[in-house]
Amino acid sequence: MKSFTFQTSPNILFGAGASSKIGELLKGYKATHVLLVTGKNVRGAGLTRKAEAAIAEAGIALTVSEDRVAEPTSHVIEAAAAICRECSVDAVVAIGGGSALDMAKLVAYLAKTPDKLDDIYGIDRATGDRLLLLLVPTTAGTGSEVTPISIVKTRNNEKKAVISPRLIPDCAILDPELTLGLPPHLTAETGIDAVVHAIEAYTGKIKKNPISDQFALKALALLSANLRKVYTDGSDLGARSEMLLGSTLAGMAFANSPVAAVHALAYPIGAIFDVGHGLSNALVLPYVLEFNRPAAEALYAELSEVIQPGYRRQSDAADAAAFIAEIEAICRDCGLPGSLSAVGIGEGDLSKLAEDAMKQKDRLLVNNPRKLDYDQVRAIYASALAGRGPAAGG
Repeated sequence: MKSFTFQTSPNILFGAGASSKIGELLKGYKATHVLLVTGKNVRGAGLTRKAEAAIAEAGIALTVSEDRVAEPTSHVIEAAAAICRECSVDAVVAIGGGSALDMAKLVAYLAKTPDKLDDIYGIDRATGDRLLLLLVPTTAGTGSEVTPISIVKTRNNEKKAVISPRLIPDCAILDPELTLGLPPHLTAETGIDAVVHAIEAYTGKIKKNPISDQFALKALALLSANLRKVYTDGSDLGARSEMLLGSTLAGMAFANSPVAAVHALAYPIGAIFDVGHGLSNALVLPYVLEFNRPAAEALYAELSEVIQPGYRRQSDAADAAAFIAEIEAICRDCGLPGSLSAVGIGEGDLSKLAEDAMKQKDRLLVNNPRKLDYDQVRAIYASALAGRGPAAGG
């Protein structure tokens, strides 16, 4: 067995109403002044109310940063870090989707170091200290609450990552009640993002390991069993709970066995066309799976019975085909569009998309089970554009 490293959040609190316990958690950490990173919509929907009341009851000072854009730039992040320094904030809490959680990680780091955000993009370039960090997701999707990764949209409209163990939070607080009001389309998009995390972690070429495998398998089982349920009935707390746990487990998996071509091809779609990350993943997912099938067939075959309980294994070829077909069915049943043209992408955009996807060659494409070049990436986009049979590649 090859050697590996597995890292994740040291503390996870899970349960309905868990966000109301944030005050006593912060008190236990001896926090005196908290910056809450959230969004106007999240706060307006009342999703921060219990946490804010608990913080006040604990006698801890609170400053709120809710003027966050959907995908904050380095300017927005560094401005929030400056507020932390000016107000002597000693803890950062985020309540929201993946972008809010990603922002909070960097705010907590930059508030305590002289580093500039533009200088720490990449792997292990953030090596300093950070403020106390607690993350509370309101979607079952990104898994950001347990990962060492923060994705930022740069001034040049590119998506870049800061990856460092320093970004792993002190505590992830999983309160499924906060996900109950998520609209069906966002439920589907964030849910499929988590599904992709599990799949790509399990089939990763470089850092796949026995621990990440177990988290990925359990995550995929929970997500595939519940995504249709929460899409059709968002008030199902049991299904929402299993989705949230599945998302977190998938986050723990891909934080240690990184994602690959699906994410690499999704990033330019999101950055250039302002398409949500989960939807961007869904648009290319079946086509990347089909391209990867020659290299990942045995692994896809293993996953066929995970997402279809009771499925009777036949052959690797048949089982891998059944797996891909079921993934496509989940996307279809959850109302996710099946072609790039559905989000306004045309033939003339494919070269730029492929060029930008290849910028992820060293971070993401290197993890893919099958090697990809520019022409193959463009061919996958071309198939996804038409929504015809997935590209097999050359």
